Order: sequence, then structure tokens, then C-alpha cells
Amino acid sequence: MIKSVTVTNHLNESVTMELRFPEKSGFLIRGIDGLGPAKADINTSEVGSMDGGLFNSARIGRRNIVFSLVFLPSPTIEDARQKSYRYFPLKKRIKILVETDNRTSEIYGYVESNDPNIFSRQEGTTISVICPDPYFYSPTPTVTQFSSSTPLFEFPFSNESLTENLIEFGRVQLYVSKNIVYRGDASIGMKISIHVLADVPYWENLTIASSSGQMIISIGRFAALVGSGMLKGDVITISTIRGKKSAYLLRNGAYINIFNAIVRNSNWFQLQQGDNVILCLGTNGAYQNIEYIIENQIAYGGI
Repeated sequence: MIKSVTVTNHLNESVTMELRFPEKSGFLIRGIDGLGPAKADINTSEVGSMDGGLFNSARIGRRNIVFSLVFLPSPTIEDARQKSYRYFPLKKRIKILVETDNRTSEIYGYVESNDPNIFSRQEGTTISVICPDPYFYSPTPTVTQFSSSTPLFEFPFSNESLTENLIEFGRVQLYVSKNIVYRGDASIGMKISIHVLADVPYWENLTIASSSGQMIISIGRFAALVGSGMLKGDVITISTIRGKKSAYLLRNGAYINIFNAIVRNSNWFQLQQGDNVILCLGTNGAYQNIEYIIENQIAYGGI
């Protein structure tokens, strides 16, 4: 059951429309169309010698969400109507966050129309929102770290040297593989953060692999782009999200585009439903100086 719908406009102003307490927002939700799975376009071709046709491809089109709202005094009906113009501005990008009994998801879209029936006995409006990306997403990403901390500090203690640090408070354990269990309805890309803990020599490439392929970062190409190999404190961020593929280096507070350091024909792999084993390796033991963090959202076909 839907509990509330929160709309955030392009100015980051939000209004929450609770289904049980519509008087709080001034908007009574009469209905919302377009919250289920979007329509798929199936492309086929006919063959003269056989019945039916042959499947060629399939894609999901854009999503059209239509709100049917009734205005409540907030403090007057006219104020509520004008408030709808503020939170549903034409042509602008808005965020729609839907909270149900078992999950919260969000989607972005552009307001196509806001058509109030001003002279009706029960004044309200019909608002159409076009969402180019048809999927709903989890508002917070799932974070998978390829490391863990082991506490080693115990009492009593004494440092037997005045010049050396002999006490070890903890130790970071780095891992080369992790299994990411993905529960979404559609495959999705991820953001891979690579934290360099110590200098990486010129000849050591980095490889991120899964069952669908591998992505290789050439240290030689990396050095040609930025003037050196990977240095301690560098942070590399790679996005495999469709439509947002990128690779950047953060060094000394500045971002450098290192997209060309990715070896040609590398696989910009996606998380599939179920188990996804990710391997993060480096030649000559470079992985011992690298910490990987993977972030991904969950894509839902509908509410």
C-alpha cells in the first residue's frame, strides 16, 4: 500500500502528500497512473515461409506518470492550486519519491502539463510527468567494501620505544573478491571507487572482473594522461551506469578525466539479478595497495 508521495522541484523544495492525512499538504490524491511496469516495445519481423514472426529486439520506453489531485484548503483552495504550480513547474525536472509499506523508491521526470479544473465544484488538477528513465530506484545506494578492519587494541599497554610506534590499534584486511547479491528487477551499473594506499609502479595494471567480462586500467596510459603512475592518496572513480559512463582521478583536489586509460574492449559490466562475484586484481601484487568500494542502486520495474 502506498503511504505517501514526496515531490521535489528543481529548487530542491519538497511537498509530501500523505494518503491518510491529505490536509497536511493540501493535496488529496485521487489517483496516480503509470506506477506499474512501463510498456515494452517488442520488435519483430515477418518471414514469408513461416507463421508468426521472428523476435528482433525489445526495449522499454519512457514512463508517463499522471497525478489526479483534489485541492484542499491550504489555507484556501486558491493557495493549494498555486502551490501545485510551484511544486510541479512546467518543463522542469522533478523528483518523485514513493513510500510504500515495504520499500521506498524514487524516479526523475519532467512536468509535461498541469491542467487545473478551476470552475469545478470540487477543484483539482491533472498533472502529467514524463520520465525518460522508466525505472524507479532505491534512494540510497548499497555499498560493498573490499576491506574490513580488525581491532587489535587491548589494555593494559605500553610503548617500549620513544621513537617507534610499536602499538597496533587495528589492521585493514583487503579482499580481492566479493559477492554482491542484487535484488532488483533490471540490471544496473555501479560506481567503483579505487583508493590508492601506496604508490603503484608503472608496469602494474588493474583489473576488475565479473562473470560477464573484465575491465582493465592500463597504468601506462594512466601515466601518459596524468604524468605519473598511481600515487598514494589518489582516488579513481569509475561509473558503469548506462548513459553516465565515466572515469575520473581525484588528485590534490582536482579531477582529471582518465577515460582513455580504460583498455579498449573492456566490459562496462552491469549487476545482474542474483549473485554477482566481482574480482579486483592487480599484476605483481598491486591489489595489496588498493582498496575498492562499489556502490549501486536497486532498479525497480514499478511500485
